[in-house]
Amino acid sequence: MRIIRKIRPVQLGTAILAGLTACGIGLKTNATRAAESPQVIKIIASRFQFSPNQITLLKDQPVTLQLISTDRAHGFLLRAFKIDTIIDPGLTKAITITPEAVGTFKAICDHYCGVGHGNMKMTIVVEDPQAKASGRSIVSASNTVGK
Repeated sequence: MRIIRKIRPVQLGTAILAGLTACGIGLKTNATRAAESPQVIKIIASRFQFSPNQITLLKDQPVTLQLISTDRAHGFLLRAFKIDTIIDPGLTKAITITPEAVGTFKAICDHYCGVGHGNMKMTIVVEDPQAKASGRSIVSASNTVGK
């Protein structure tokens, strides 16, 4: 006599997941997702300067720029990346970009903020990761934020 046992959907799902995992086909874990999230660089706008005034990014590597003003409203215009935004004091504006071209690009404050406004600029350098030695971090800036 043969016994037929009904399998509940939960048991079936668990069995399929176990089989996929055994074959090396697993679902992404939170740790895997965190490793894929963009690097974060904090950029502070204050009295006629951006800090840091230069950052280096790698081509095709996503990065999130956290823009913060400590004193008044400032602009952040980076034409090469189609960014034109206002940074309001006390608020953080997060913009995620993926550089697609190698080169040196200028960002400026395009919102009049006082007498030294014309000198408020920063440099973004995008390098090709293929040309860099292995082991180099995604970005170099003194104030990258950990994941």
